[in-house]
Amino acid sequence: MAAPELAHQAPFMMIRPMLLPSTFASAPLAMHCEMPACKRPAPSKAVVHATALAISIWLGGAAYAQTGPDAPIATLAPVSVTPSETVTPNMEPAPSVSSWAEQVRAFAGTFAADPDIPSEWASQILAQAQYNARVKRLMTPAQGSTSTVRDWQGYRARLVSPARIDAGVQFWRRNQQVLQEVQKQWGVPASVIVGIIGIETSYGQNVGNIRVLDALSTLAFDYPQEHPRALERAAYFRKELEQFLRLCRANGLDPLSITGSFAGAMGIPQFMPSSWMLYGEDYDSSGGVNLLTSAHDAIASVANYLRAHGWKPDQPAYFNIDLRQTTAAQMATLLAPDILPTFDQAALTALGAQLMPSGQRYEGQMALVELKNGENPPEYIAGTENFYAVTRYNQSSYYALAVLQLGEAVQRRFDLLQPTAAPAAPVAASSLPTDAP
Repeated sequence: MAAPELAHQAPFMMIRPMLLPSTFASAPLAMHCEMPACKRPAPSKAVVHATALAISIWLGGAAYAQTGPDAPIATLAPVSVTPSETVTPNMEPAPSVSSWAEQVRAFAGTFAADPDIPSEWASQILAQAQYNARVKRLMTPAQGSTSTVRDWQGYRARLVSPARIDAGVQFWRRNQQVLQEVQKQWGVPASVIVGIIGIETSYGQNVGNIRVLDALSTLAFDYPQEHPRALERAAYFRKELEQFLRLCRANGLDPLSITGSFAGAMGIPQFMPSSWMLYGEDYDSSGGVNLLTSAHDAIASVANYLRAHGWKPDQPAYFNIDLRQTTAAQMATLLAPDILPTFDQAALTALGAQLMPSGQRYEGQMALVELKNGENPPEYIAGTENFYAVTRYNQSSYYALAVLQLGEAVQRRFDLLQPTAAPAAPVAASSLPTDAP
């Protein structure tokens, strides 16, 4: 899923509730719908593949990164049939009632001949969607040219924290067998899965408290016009709203109860609806994919997502690299492809870059990844195809390295408590210096 600018061009600002300490509720977020029609069989993945895969590739990740204040707000009650007209400070006014209602009716009408979504049911649900001014504000591009200095060490310190490592060890301990089984089936190391779930939601503790129906409807029917691609983005969120209704019908979920991020990402792994439909796994065989409360389904779904986006089993994700002999011109060439793996070992050497001995046997493509440290010198790693696969979850290189290093730190702590544990698949053949326990 090609990432939105606000989430991925400034990774230091990717502050989902789970990226900074927050007080978001961690209670179960959905109830099974009592309507008999909710028990219809899930549509085949082939049905959603064309739409969801295109969305996934375009968006570059399973979920949008949440930005802005991390203070909680009350979950909106599913009772209003029209958007609020109230204007509060620093918030855009709600769309006119007629404009909102017309768009909702038109959207509901697209299900008239749909075999899986009854138009009457869609109309009933959509009529209860509420405009959320905070969602629109968080998605509105910042005015002016003010930029924030990127700081990898500061970013890492917030995410790879002792408290998150401890929570990761507990999560690994509770789900050890499933992590082992999933690693064997998909080839994605348990440490990487644990790292992603830890960064995304602190192991299910911070899943977001904005009603997903409201978030997706707000962005589908009133996307900020200040955005240079507002029409394209609104179309994307209409597709996600459609997929949200489909996944609720397919899995017997109540669309009026599910909460998540301001962009509509949900559950323990923070999947957007299209990613849920395409990559979600019912690993615990409960009869439906449950990413809201099932750690087993979340673990398998993250592995499935990464494998589908290029993860290669038994291969490292990054290496340390020596750039002392690299000229300014060579550095410009090395950094030009950004995080896209472009250079093999010979090409790196020709450009003055030397991998540490542990990486000199790697035969795949790599990218020189730059991690800025504010006013201090930047750090560099050589990211492999597996590093790039992690950035398909979220396009930030800062995010990807934080995921990998959190997973490594959790694994080290877990292994200390499990002296007979079998060694896990390699993630980093040579890690950066780290202050993690």
